[in-house]
Amino acid sequence: MMVESIQFITDDQGKKISVILSIEKYTELLEDIEDLRIALERNHEDTIPFDDVKKELLNG
Repeated sequence: MMVESIQFITDDQGKKISVILSIEKYTELLEDIEDLRIALERNHEDTIPFDDVKKELLNG
């Protein structure tokens, strides 16, 4: 994420209290959060070795 695309709102003492993001960056963050949620949900599922997946894809 590019730092230039983030703006902060500060209080009278200069303490950051809010953030302003472009819609594009906000949407990217929401997508990342959703991806993480799905990964955590599936964390307990069994995995398939990469070589097995590769064989299945190549052999149809």
